[in-house]
Amino acid sequence: MLNNQTAEMTTALISSRQSYLPKRLFQPGPSSEQLEIIFSMAATAPDHNLTRPWRFVICPLECRGLLAEAFAKSLLERDPGATEQQVQDAMVKAHRAPLVMLAIVNARGTDSEVPPSERIISAGCAMQNIFLMAHAMGFGASPTSGKSMYMNPVRDLFGLQEYEDPLCFINIGTPDRSTPTKPRMMPSEFVTSLG
Repeated sequence: MLNNQTAEMTTALISSRQSYLPKRLFQPGPSSEQLEIIFSMAATAPDHNLTRPWRFVICPLECRGLLAEAFAKSLLERDPGATEQQVQDAMVKAHRAPLVMLAIVNARGTDSEVPPSERIISAGCAMQNIFLMAHAMGFGASPTSGKSMYMNPVRDLFGLQEYEDPLCFINIGTPDRSTPTKPRMMPSEFVTSLG
C-alpha cells in the first residue's frame, strides 16, 4: 500500500517532467546500468496479456553516421531538389542527443486479437515510463518525429518488419539549461461525466 509521502514524491516527479529539444541535450547520457533501469521501467507498462507489441532500437554513437545518411536519403527521395544546406541540416539531426533510439510498434502483425489502438497505447505507456525514469535520474528527454522516420532508408536501417511502424525517436541526455514550465491543462478542461 503506497503512503502519502510516496504519492507526493510521484506527483512532484510527474508534474516537473518536461521535454527538451535534442539540440539542448548533451553528454553525459545514461550509462548502461541506468539504461537497464530505464528499460526495466518501460517493461512495467500495461501490455495487454503479454502481447508486448513494442520495441526500442538504440542508435549508438558509432552508428550515427548511418542514421545521418538515412535522413539525407529520405529527404532526397521526398525532395530531389533539396539544397545541400537542407541535406546537411537533415544529417546533423542524427548527432544531437547523447542517446537516440527509435520506438517501434507492431500495430498490424501477429494473430493477436488486440486492436491496433490498444497496442499503440501500450507503447505510449512504455515510452512515458522511459521519460519519467530518465527525468528521475536527472536527464532531459523528448520524442521527435518527422517524415524521414516513415521512409525506407530509416525503416531499413532499424530493421522494421512490414507490419511494424515507427512511433518516434526518443532522445535522452543532460539538458544545458532549465526551461520555463509550460502551462498544463486543468482537469476540468478535459474531463467530463456522463449524464
